[in-house]
Formats: sequence, C-alpha cells, structure tokens
Amino acid sequence: MSDEPVFALSDGRFVASKLARGPWGPNAQHGGAPAALLMRAFEELPSADGLALARVTYELLRPAPIGPVEVHAEVVRPGRRVELLEGSMVAGGAEVVRARALRVRRAQAPAAGDGGGGLPVPGPDDGRALELVPPFRPMFAPDAVEIRFVVGTWGRGPCTAWFRLRRPLVSGETPTPLQHLAAAGDFGNGISAALSWDEYLFINPDLTLYVEREPVGEWICLQSQTRIAADGIGIAESVLYDSRGRVGRATQALLVAPR
Repeated sequence: MSDEPVFALSDGRFVASKLARGPWGPNAQHGGAPAALLMRAFEELPSADGLALARVTYELLRPAPIGPVEVHAEVVRPGRRVELLEGSMVAGGAEVVRARALRVRRAQAPAAGDGGGGLPVPGPDDGRALELVPPFRPMFAPDAVEIRFVVGTWGRGPCTAWFRLRRPLVSGETPTPLQHLAAAGDFGNGISAALSWDEYLFINPDLTLYVEREPVGEWICLQSQTRIAADGIGIAESVLYDSRGRVGRATQALLVAPR
C-alpha cells in the first residue's frame, strides 16, 4: 500500500486529495470516499457492549469537493440494544453528505438462512484487473481502489468484482475492514451499468449498506445488478462478500438521464 492517503488530516479537518475523485467531474469525490470517511467517524464513537453496526444510509446531497472538508458524528440515541448515529461531511459551510447508522445487539441465535454459507464466487486471486481508461488521473478507481473482476465486465450489465483500498484512507492509518466495505459499496451502479456511459448519466444520490456481520480482511466483493423501471427510477443492488462469505447488501437509487 502506497503511503499517499485519500484524505490528509490537517488542524482537525480532512483534505481530500485527487485520489478521492470520481468519474463525473475532476473536482468531485467518488461516493466511496466520503462513505469510508464517515464510516471511520462512526467507528470512533463510543458504543455499548455487544452492539454491532447493522445499517448505514448516506444521502449524497451535493458533490463533495476535492480539498478541505469537515466530518462530524454523534450518537443521537444511545441504548443497550439499539443505537442511532448521525454524521455529516461539510465543505465551505454547506453539508454535502449526511449519514445515519444503526447499531444493533448481536444475534443470540444460530445462523439461519444462508447466514452461515461460504463464498459462492471466485476469490480475488482469480480475478482480472480493471480494464478502464479513466477520464482523468489520479482517481479513486483505479488509483486509490484496486478492482478485480471475476464475473462480467465493467459497465455491461450484472457483474461481480472484488475491491480493496490500495492507499490509506487517512494519513498514517491502516483502513479497517468496515472502511474497505464502505469504499467498495458505492461501486455497484458503475460495474453493473445497464446503459451506455457515453449516452447516459446514472448517478446515485444515496447509498445504503446493510452489514450482516463485520467483514474480515481487505477484500470486499460486490455481486451487482442494475434495474431501470420504465417511467420509474433505477435501482442498483449488490450482495457483499468477504473472503469467508456473505457480509451484507448495498442498494442505490439512481438518477437516470441522457447526457
């Protein structure tokens, strides 16, 4: 892992580097960058014993810029069985990302459904490297995030790929498994695009992560599909895996429009 971070920490604020850039503009972050940084903020909040992160929803209110941003997080409703957390990313005095999260007491029961299943997809060692010419460099993918495809091809319908941060999220820190998951979760609509990138925008103004169990290791797999309803909206859905098996699900609503 190279030492150059996605975010540098300076005087209590974070400075988003060009490694945070997404595909829609040279001065806007990829959604996975603020998602991972807010996940870090939630992980740092105190918690009652036995609780685990169950769900995080991000509202991507406006483009998060390259440059200085502030991150705030707090426990707004503490509890022994359920806790509600809130966080935000602010730039230039304006809120650009809002997040809410639930912590829930870990299940006191045996695994049910496919909760105890193994890994149903090839691992990252069997994957193909991302073959994509970015519109500018550096970018979040492929420069800050490594991607390996095991089923399908980028932007050509249902697709399965493995992701991990290849740079520190914050200077001087090693990303946690949950930060790897948050960084990866926003890629579902991109890898499983059902429309041409050259002809259409399909931007997600939100991202919801459901975490069935805390992941292990660096690699997170997305098994993704995009559906677009006639006269409706688009939805991208991803099942999430780590090296041991399923860890959760990611969903994104899509704004779909001709370029």
